[in-house]
Amino acid sequence: MSGAAQPVSMQARIVSAASALTAEAGWSAITMAKLADRVGVSRQTVYNEIGTKNALAEAMILAELERFLTVVNTAFDAHPGDLAVAIEAAALAVLEMAEDNQLLHAVVSATHGADTELLPLLTTHSAVLLGAAKVVVRERVGAYDVDLDERHLDAAIDMVVRVVLSHVMQPSSAAADTAADIAWIARRVLA
Repeated sequence: MSGAAQPVSMQARIVSAASALTAEAGWSAITMAKLADRVGVSRQTVYNEIGTKNALAEAMILAELERFLTVVNTAFDAHPGDLAVAIEAAALAVLEMAEDNQLLHAVVSATHGADTELLPLLTTHSAVLLGAAKVVVRERVGAYDVDLDERHLDAAIDMVVRVVLSHVMQPSSAAADTAADIAWIARRVLA
């Protein structure tokens, strides 16, 4: 392997441009023509790569989810011996990433009336996002010695993921404080 960076696919370029445009001007400003101009391709190329605006929304959500799950995996990799520390590190990484995520801010502002067209992105894809996050965390927790039956372990994972996502959507304190609180709860549940 040469170590050279992999070329970015056309679809990834379009999704990235759509995310940037959404953060700048809102979801309602997105058109296939604007995306084509931004990426430097024809409008037909955008349609061929993406399809509909709904498909674009789904691709944007999945791309952001992948970015967030990458930081979760990195946090667990860094703390293989202590599950509560891994949970705290993962929660902190996600919350800090959310603070600076312009697309997420555009989506969250939609829930507060700024661009109501984005609201369906949250509601129609929330189960997919939650499910994917729980699968990743469940796989990572499997490497630790946890003395809980499957039902209660799944409930604990569900609780942690939902609490983190709740704070992503509506933070109530500093990321480090929230992550520490989540780890404190996880220590008690997983003990």
